[in-house]
Amino acid sequence: MKNLVFIMVGFLIGNLSGLSAQKPFYESYDVTPDSVFMTWAEGPAVDTDGVLYAVNYGQKGTIGLVKPDGTHELFVNLPEGSVGNGIRFWKNNTLLVADYTNHNILQINIPEKTISVFAHNDQMNQPNDLAITSEGVIYASDPDWENSTGNLWMIDKDGNFTLLESGMGTTNGVEVSPDEKHLYVNESNQRNVWVYDINEDGTVANKRLLKKFEDYGMDGMRCDIEGNLYVTRMSKGTVAVLSPEGDLIREVVLKGDKPTNVAFGGEDGKTVYVTVADRGAIEAFRTEIPGRSISLMKLWNGVEDR
Repeated sequence: MKNLVFIMVGFLIGNLSGLSAQKPFYESYDVTPDSVFMTWAEGPAVDTDGVLYAVNYGQKGTIGLVKPDGTHELFVNLPEGSVGNGIRFWKNNTLLVADYTNHNILQINIPEKTISVFAHNDQMNQPNDLAITSEGVIYASDPDWENSTGNLWMIDKDGNFTLLESGMGTTNGVEVSPDEKHLYVNESNQRNVWVYDINEDGTVANKRLLKKFEDYGMDGMRCDIEGNLYVTRMSKGTVAVLSPEGDLIREVVLKGDKPTNVAFGGEDGKTVYVTVADRGAIEAFRTEIPGRSISLMKLWNGVEDR
């Protein structure tokens, strides 16, 4: 777990907008028009070729992709009854999808577009968002929206579940720190962001409050390689950037009101893509620091700096 090296320069991967590197920092712009994705667009994830994937492309139960030239198309239809939420890239050209209706973690072979169940657990309310370590340990948030409660799960490389904590608030966004020593989990309705220490076996300990917001809820969140946390602020229409100590560095104002999740990409790893539910669209903004997920994929895929 501790062998992940985060490279701070040379993130020469594909770019969803050829001019994105020239745009001002922290100013949102459109990647897609409205209604390309349904309301409650979610995901997203960007691969090392610059292709962005997000769920609910035109209808529920789908995953769409947006190419570096800005064109978009259907990628796959999920199995009948399955609806995706958070998605993450994994090793060997695999995409992991939280299937919140069927209590599954699905895996998709990207070149072949084949879909299988990686893990299933009827005890889950719904897998919502996913985080993953360099060694393939998966963390899943599990909210019960009706009762404003939730759980936190760990899933090992063989698909076995361990309940890390129950009786939480409405667990939603989840992320691993770049040094893989900490796990972040937020509770949407309670407006809390918690941080845990990650033990050698992947379990967590020493829970403490990183940040409590006074208003508006939260959804997905991701880290950059310096450990800053980018948190979507549902109904406020912003992405809050928190330091590793929980200090609010800035809030990036979006065009839409309901951001659901973020992903880093772009030719240098410094473009933050945001799924925006009320618009059914994807926005983006430039940041000064590359994302953790880009380094993780480069490590797995053996992509060298050029």
